[in-house]
Order: sequence, then C-alpha cells, then structure tokens
Amino acid sequence: MKLHLTSSNVTYQINAYDQSSVTINEQVYAYSLIVMPEYLTKWDIESFDKLMPVHFESVCALSPDLILLGTGKTLRFPKPELFSTLLKQGIGIEVMDTPAACRTYTILVAEGRAVAAALVFD
Repeated sequence: MKLHLTSSNVTYQINAYDQSSVTINEQVYAYSLIVMPEYLTKWDIESFDKLMPVHFESVCALSPDLILLGTGKTLRFPKPELFSTLLKQGIGIEVMDTPAACRTYTILVAEGRAVAAALVFD
C-alpha cells in the first residue's frame, strides 16, 4: 500500500509497505528496522520470537515518547517482561502488525510526535 504525506519536514517518511518490506524515502527495506522522523537503522532482530529486553533497550536509547512495535504480517503480543525498560523510562508502546505500525507512524509523524517504529519482518 502506498502512503502519501502531503507536507512534512521529517527526514524519514514511510512511502509504502507490503507484507515483506517497507519503502522509506523511495528505498525498499526488507529487514527489521527502527525508524524515527530523523533516524533510521537496521534493527538487529532475526524474528519476532527472538525478541529480548536488549532489543527494546536500543530503542529506548533514542528517547521516543512512543514506540510502535510492528510484529510482522500478523498481530502478536510479546511477553510483558520485555517491556520493563520502557516502563522504567516512561516510554509508551503500542503493539500492532507491521502494516498498521507503518500507517500509524505516518500519522503521528505528521502530527510532529516523537515516535519510533520498530518494525519486524519475518
């Protein structure tokens, strides 16, 4: 699905997504990644089932107000103990499938929110 943001001054915008990749600034990424309005990096996670607290610590270090966890093609909920670092730092998290996380990221970025999308493709 293609997304169209009418105006924005952010560096990293999600332009499109499908079941196995996301397009950011017209470049296709087919691996797990973390994207924020001014930050983009590969997220060193092989699959949803291998998520560990350390993976969320790396996202916390970016100081977002909210993390959108895209869990792949389907909505899956991680073990609550994985979020202990987030709770201690007062960072919110929303869990959704990766396509929904891409759509929500686009909306929140347009609102000027400090949001991080942690997207899993497996």
